[in-house]
Amino acid sequence: MKGCKNIQGRNMNRVDFLKKIPYFKGLSDQELEVIANVMREKTYPRGYILFHEGEFGEAVHFVMEGRVKIYKVSEDGREHILYMAIPGDIFAEVILFNEVNYPATAEVMEDTRIAYIRNEDLENVLMANPAMAVAIIKVLNKRLMDAQQQVKNLALHNSHGRTAQMLVRLAEERGRKTGEGVELDLNMSRQELANMVGTTRETVTRVLMSFKKYKVIDIDKTTILIRDMEKLREWIS
Repeated sequence: MKGCKNIQGRNMNRVDFLKKIPYFKGLSDQELEVIANVMREKTYPRGYILFHEGEFGEAVHFVMEGRVKIYKVSEDGREHILYMAIPGDIFAEVILFNEVNYPATAEVMEDTRIAYIRNEDLENVLMANPAMAVAIIKVLNKRLMDAQQQVKNLALHNSHGRTAQMLVRLAEERGRKTGEGVELDLNMSRQELANMVGTTRETVTRVLMSFKKYKVIDIDKTTILIRDMEKLREWIS
């Protein structure tokens, strides 16, 4: 009986975690428990490569603790960060309903606990639960739109515009409203931010200093306070 209690306790923790994932918003505890039953967990050390771009896609991943960098490497060897996954984020969802390769590489940035669901297991669950499938399709569509916007930003905007766009996006996704503005605890280096923007570390630092000069933001180590969101948005247009 003790073993059964441990399993039940573990699944309850997983259900609580799944409630925070946009994919599963609105699902009942019973439906979430079905998903929790096919989840697996593992802890990885900093620097571990979960999968390389081009490898056959086998599982959808969730960050439970820590950070994971999702990136591609250009032909000239430059790294471009597509996404920095933090607790509650899902990645590699592009493999859902498709037998395709991972489109990017996933690297653990610190000791990180990952939950994952094998593609075939999740597909079996979704086939039996149409409401879950609809919820996931909606979020997949949003991710596709975000990716298209990112490509558009790289093509149309200069470094100021791309940096402003990235800060606005991060603020919307994980910013914390304060009496002075929106606070971003980026927990990433200037190089990592530059790789997300698609420019050099020196350029993104110069742009941030420019925003600070115009009193749009304040900077404190890895924390950025967006004081004037409207002025920041003006840099995008």
